[in-house]
This record gives sequence, structure tokens and C-alpha cells, in this order.
Amino acid sequence: MLTRRIFFSAVTLACVAMTVPMAQAQQRSKVIEIENEVHEGPKYEFYIGTYTRGESQGIYRSELDPRTGHLSPPTLAYEIDNPSFLAVSSNGKNLYAVGEVADFGDGDSGAVSAFTFNEDGTLHLLNQEASGGRGPCHIEIAPGNRFVMVSNYGGGSFASLPLGEEGQLAPATSFFQHEGSSVNEARQKGPHGHGMYNVSGSSLKLAVDLGLDKVLLYRNVNGTTGELKLNDPAYLEVTPGSGPRHLAVSGAGKFVYVLNELDSTLDVFAMNPNTGENQHVQRVPTLPEDFEGANTTAEIYIHPSGKWLYASNRGHDSIVAYRIDDESGLLTLLGHTSTMGKTPRHFRISPNGQFLVAANQETSNIVVFEIDSRIGTLKPVGSQILVPNPCCITFVK
Repeated sequence: MLTRRIFFSAVTLACVAMTVPMAQAQQRSKVIEIENEVHEGPKYEFYIGTYTRGESQGIYRSELDPRTGHLSPPTLAYEIDNPSFLAVSSNGKNLYAVGEVADFGDGDSGAVSAFTFNEDGTLHLLNQEASGGRGPCHIEIAPGNRFVMVSNYGGGSFASLPLGEEGQLAPATSFFQHEGSSVNEARQKGPHGHGMYNVSGSSLKLAVDLGLDKVLLYRNVNGTTGELKLNDPAYLEVTPGSGPRHLAVSGAGKFVYVLNELDSTLDVFAMNPNTGENQHVQRVPTLPEDFEGANTTAEIYIHPSGKWLYASNRGHDSIVAYRIDDESGLLTLLGHTSTMGKTPRHFRISPNGQFLVAANQETSNIVVFEIDSRIGTLKPVGSQILVPNPCCITFVK
């Protein structure tokens, strides 16, 4: 079992009191439905990463009805500390989780865990490895399920770990310790790894560093072991003080959309997916013009159709939607939708592209929205569940 000490202070803040007592429901969670209906038929299974302070015990599981958007009551899938980000292999056989701690094992590191799925939806732990730095906050699986890439926020570093035949983790084969700082003295005194991403059809990997105001470009030089090296050109650069957090890449790898946490903006880059050569083409706000409160952004995701892009605002507590131009990659604002809770840290779109499921960390509720198939706007479907401190959602493909 991992220790419960979290590396950075923002994670240690006490969660506000729940509007519905968690102890009243199985696994300290509760389902909320406007209609008391039972829906039969295949469901989309998904897993929920949390911060294990207060009521949370680890990784939870729920199901989405693809016809109605209704959610099943959540259950505990595995008890583990601070599984703040999850990823499921493309073959649906394995789930991987970061353990956002600072003292895993004998070193100054966070943890990475590999699981298989039991028949009842619970998880079976295969093994764990060190992430190589404190406070890992993001994990992505490389194409072919050959290795995973881990981002260490507290340690300001990135690592790649090979995977065995059964999906088990091996020690890191590549490790990159970033150095430097940027202009925000409170948040950018040093590097902060926040996500490493694949580029479809390319050996490039994009590593987002909030502390440096850069997206570093790495290249995979061994598809089996996951060995990486720095690319030339070496980075995409955003305006100082922006604080890049996460990104999304267009299906063809021609456009990169970088979501900036600190100034609530989104930068668009045109990129050659083979060489990494890039050009900044657009910068848009994620907030309405009349909003005056404090805000940080969190997650960004492109609809499976490639037509629309969504991002979450924490403070304004909304999902902002944009239309993507097919040719230029430029964004046009569609509007903002309340997430019906506080601090929407994460969201995902259902495999059929019909629903967006948003996780509100501070109010511990997960809410479903229907996506208009014509214009991409969002509308709540009237279904939500309570899961303590949710911070990541991943569907089993």
C-alpha cells in the first residue's frame, strides 16, 4: 500500500463538505437519478481515479448507458493511494494508474501501477514501479501497448517504462529531468511535468512542462523498450506565464492544441508530424469576456469526429466548446456549459461520441452531458453520481 503523503500542497487542501453524506451509500458513494428507471442492454464501462483524502479509497468503477446517458452506482474497484490519473490499453486488457505520492519504495519518487480486470469489474494488481520523480500526475500508453509515458509534476521530469506480454511494468528505460523556470514566481520556480502525449502515425512524443512554458518534443528511437531522445526542433513555446498543462493532437498530427492552466488560454500550433517543425497560428481565451473571478484550466479533448474541441475551466466551473476548422485547424467558440459542480478537473467523451462525462473534484460529483450531433454543444441529461474527489475518467475500449 502506498503512503498517503502527497507531494504538493494544493492536493493536501481539505475537501469541502459533501451535500450528500458519503457514508450513507455503498463504497461511500451514491447514485443520483432524476428518473427511477432500469435500463437493460450493453453499457460503457469506465474507471475513476481519485485523491484518497477524506472518503475516497482508490479507483472506482461505473457504467454509462449508451442509449440514455444514465450512470450506474459506482463501486470500489481497487483500494490504493492517490490514483490521480488512469489509462486503459487499446486492447482493453490492462489499466495503468499513477500514484501521486512523493516517497514510493525506497526512493524520492511516485508510483506507477499495472492492473488486469477481474470478471466482476474489480482490478487485479500485476506490479508497481517507481515513476522516477515526485508527484506523478499523468500517464499515456504508447501505440501497440509497448510502453507507458509518465509525467512527474513535483519532480519536473518524464519517464518511459516498457510493458511485458501480460501488461506488467518494467523499470524506466528513458528518464528526462527538466531544468529551468518561468515568470510566475508562485507556480513556475522550477519544471513541472504535466503530460506526455502520442502523435498519431509519428514517433514524436509531446511533453508538456507547466513550469517552463514549453512543450518539449521527444522522439521514440526504440518501439519495444520505449527509449526516447530529444527531437530537433526541441519544443513548442507559449507566452511566458501561460503555464501549459495538457494538450490534444488532431487525428493526422497536423495541429496541436495546448491548454494553458495559469492564464486560461488555448494555443494552436500547426506542426509537421514527421519532423516536429511548428508554427503558432492562434491563441484563444477559455473564459467568457465578462468573467472576473479566479480560474485555472484542467482538461482538453477532441471529439472522436474531429469536429469539436472541449476544455474545462476550474473557477468558472464550465466546459468550453469550440468548432475546429478542417483545413486551418483554427477554433471558433461555440459556448460554455456549467459542469453542475465545482472544479471540473477531468472529463472524457463516451466511445460512441454521444456523451461527455465530467468529474467535479471539489463537489465530488460526476455529471453526464449529451453532445448535439449537429453542432457539438452540450446539454445535461439528468444523471450524476457521487464519487469522492474524482480527478480522472477513462473508458474501457
